[in-house]
Amino acid sequence: MEHRIRLGISTCLLGQNVRYDGGHKLDHFLTDTLGRYVEYVPVCPEVECGFDTPREAFRLVGDPESPRFITSRTHKDFTERMMQWAKKRVIELETEGLCGFIFKSNSPSSGMERVKVYGEKGMPVKKGRGVFARMFMEYFPLIPVEEEGRLHDPILRENFVERIFALKRWCETLSKKFAMADLVEFHTLHKLLIFSHSEKHYRTMGKLVAAGKEMPLKELYTRYEALLMEALRLKTTPKKNSNVLMHIMGYFKKQLAKDEKQELLEIIRQYHDGYIPLIVPITLISHYVRKYNQPYLSRQTYLHPHPIELQLRNHV
Repeated sequence: MEHRIRLGISTCLLGQNVRYDGGHKLDHFLTDTLGRYVEYVPVCPEVECGFDTPREAFRLVGDPESPRFITSRTHKDFTERMMQWAKKRVIELETEGLCGFIFKSNSPSSGMERVKVYGEKGMPVKKGRGVFARMFMEYFPLIPVEEEGRLHDPILRENFVERIFALKRWCETLSKKFAMADLVEFHTLHKLLIFSHSEKHYRTMGKLVAAGKEMPLKELYTRYEALLMEALRLKTTPKKNSNVLMHIMGYFKKQLAKDEKQELLEIIRQYHDGYIPLIVPITLISHYVRKYNQPYLSRQTYLHPHPIELQLRNHV
């Protein structure tokens, strides 16, 4: 990629002392590992909204669908102030070219989900979203979002990183003039990746591209992007990946020797049954792609959706 992926991020996750208690929540995976491939755009709603550090903690109160943003001790209501700032900030972020956002979990301003919302009797339910996070997700429904806590899960981590790299490639396609050939090229390279997430979307998107000349290109691109991000949001599974791996194996049916076929089948079966990670069959298939010169497969993003140095497929 020509440029680093730009990601929004809660400022405290970068180690800056902006939290209500004057501290931070530095996440070393985000700064030291993923940070080598992305450019972060930090956002701290409470500081940018004008509140001091340290400060009285905030909490969400009332209806989980539209809670109030209130100080926890003095019960001052700053909902309108936070919402007015958030509306302005999401519009500003539209110019940043973001391909994702990483929120701080449990935050009344930045929590993506399951944030505590306190009722009249003071008992919380984990059904809320932070004021800014909610507004961001509504304004940018297609942009991948996650919380730092959920990114400790290997499956969710791999899914999120895969999505931001895919969206970056799509944005590079969008940076060109709308052309049917560019859309066909993008779809061709991402077919197996889409297939690994959703066979339904794989077939729907194939039909959409095949019938692309029947609608205006801008509408076609818009519909394709929505389906792409919808598909990639669905998590892969060993069963889905095994189906794709078997599909790939079909490209070698006239080239693999009997013992090579047997080895590959056994490796796929071991992955399917949970004994080895995805990187093992992917590595073997990549070897056969080079050995038997398969130009179509060599360009499939499914085999290399993100830098191998991230080691994401070593754990799924």
